[in-house]
Amino acid sequence: MKFTAYAAVSALALITGNAALAGPEAEVLHYWTSGGEAKSVAVLQQEFAANGGTWTDMPVAGGGGDAAMTALRARVLSGNAPTAVQLKGPAIQEWYEEGVLADISNVANTEGWDEVLPASIANHMKCEGTWCAAPVNVHRVDWIWANAEILAANGIEMPTTWDEFNAASEKLAAAGITPLAHGGQAWQDATVFEAVVLGIGGPEFFQKALVDLDPDTLTSDTMKAAFDQMRTLRGYVDSNFSGRDWNLATAMVMNGEAAFQIMGDWAKGEFLAAGKEPGKDFLCASTPGEGFLYNVDSFAMFEVDGDDKRAGQDLLAKLVVGPGFQETFNLNKGSIPARTDVGLDKFDSCAHLSAQDMNASSEGGSLLPSYAHGMALRGAQAGAITDVVTAHFNSDMSSADAVQMLSDAVANSY
Repeated sequence: MKFTAYAAVSALALITGNAALAGPEAEVLHYWTSGGEAKSVAVLQQEFAANGGTWTDMPVAGGGGDAAMTALRARVLSGNAPTAVQLKGPAIQEWYEEGVLADISNVANTEGWDEVLPASIANHMKCEGTWCAAPVNVHRVDWIWANAEILAANGIEMPTTWDEFNAASEKLAAAGITPLAHGGQAWQDATVFEAVVLGIGGPEFFQKALVDLDPDTLTSDTMKAAFDQMRTLRGYVDSNFSGRDWNLATAMVMNGEAAFQIMGDWAKGEFLAAGKEPGKDFLCASTPGEGFLYNVDSFAMFEVDGDDKRAGQDLLAKLVVGPGFQETFNLNKGSIPARTDVGLDKFDSCAHLSAQDMNASSEGGSLLPSYAHGMALRGAQAGAITDVVTAHFNSDMSSADAVQMLSDAVANSY
């Protein structure tokens, strides 16, 4: 009788309680919309579905993520937050302070995240000691990508100093080739700028200038030299750069329309998605100078109603940091796993170089958060710097005026 009664109750539940038995659900807001990125997020969708989950995709185009953050704020203000959001760096803490992030410590502790994630990266994922986000990868920001055929045809090696980069660019320009593929968007200007600051000033200078925001460092002769190099780079960009998306600039290098691009290793995902091979079709090298600028993609989990959605968060968090997904996703994305225990046997030479440099930089104290990609500063301060960088890049402003404007803008951003 007991069994029969139980069976009857179970049958009734199936008829009347389908919502309760629907399984894990996740509405995921992200801005992975380019070729390599879309392929990467599709891997996560498939794995989520294979584990019984229902995924609702909410992609918002725009490589810098600004449009996605506008959409997120509207959703949160209306009391209808997505289950999970592509979010990173201090932005995670800002949303936590607004009291809208969920605690996923139970998953993190069960899965042993503290044992497999570098401490500096784990710290970005914690909110006052509790886990509130799950890291997907580690991107290196300070890369130069090059068309191998163009460089070989013009007798040019990958530059290791900014003087070498400038000399190579002059040679290419003289041959009628666009030296530098670039998209005239604020975040792309900032990406190039921080690589230049690191290369010209070194890791300690970068820390003081773009992490600590030290006023004397911001107005120093070294910072002027960084703006001087930005002015030089402006001369190597084609006239149609304004508003160009980053992946279209990557395509210029891929298609032989330009020689170099300064961009994070998500650009490699575009090359790979197009069937290009590192060392053969394209070349990779860190931008001149020492150090490593990191950008960690992650998913922050927002407070949601319903057991299905909370189960979806737990499943998503577990999968995102799981070794299988970390390998598959990063092979597509161009980045390297956030987990230190994932083997790199299937990864290309650029990824091996990235992992090697990350470990060396971590030990040497030169592993630095990218300001341009939301890892080092809060939005107001980062935005103030980027506004100045873009204003300088798109005008004839002197470097002396630029550093003064930079210092003033940072001071006024608080």
